[in-house]
Amino acid sequence: MNERITLFGSFTSSSSFKVMLYLTLARVPFSFRTVNLKTGAQNTPEYQAVNRYGKVPAVQHRGLTIVQSNVCLSYLASTTGHFEGRTEQDRWAAREWLDWEADRISNIAKVRHYSRFRSVDPAVMDYFRPLATDALDFVNKALEGREWLVGDAPTIADIGCWGRMVFMAEGGLEIENWPNVAAWSRRIQAMPGYAYPYDLVPKNDREIDPADAAVP
Repeated sequence: MNERITLFGSFTSSSSFKVMLYLTLARVPFSFRTVNLKTGAQNTPEYQAVNRYGKVPAVQHRGLTIVQSNVCLSYLASTTGHFEGRTEQDRWAAREWLDWEADRISNIAKVRHYSRFRSVDPAVMDYFRPLATDALDFVNKALEGREWLVGDAPTIADIGCWGRMVFMAEGGLEIENWPNVAAWSRRIQAMPGYAYPYDLVPKNDREIDPADAAVP
């Protein structure tokens, strides 16, 4: 049984970034296997044997295959013990945020995707952009007087939500319009091991041990 975690992901995927950011911040060694979305590698029989949805990321560990980024985060937190939440209430609240993220913050990713990778009718953007700003408004209000989304320390809620929001500027959403979100993002970026997605996620397969990196 393989004890080393294998992460399948893509360089431009915020979903991949979320899971890789977790592993890096937790300083957990892992193997990265790139899935080139531009060439359609996600649709090959070989990859769909790993993830039947043809999406990234996927995590393999101890004979298990885990897909969907927030499920991966929940699994990793419960398995490694990092960023899970200090109390049972915090642990459930963190997972509640991940569920909400998949429904609401995903609209920020859609605005970015349609701005950068795919031309759509302006009516499509007129639909998704207000949903994206509403999600940012909600997070901004939730962070009033708080440093983190759950409890008094970073959890998978922060990693999952920020990991989806990280590309917001590529969708024309300026983070400084949401000052609490901006301050929160700076706290996350100050965590030892943090790097921006294009600096963190490799373009090729790689064996990664965050403990070997130049991390404070």
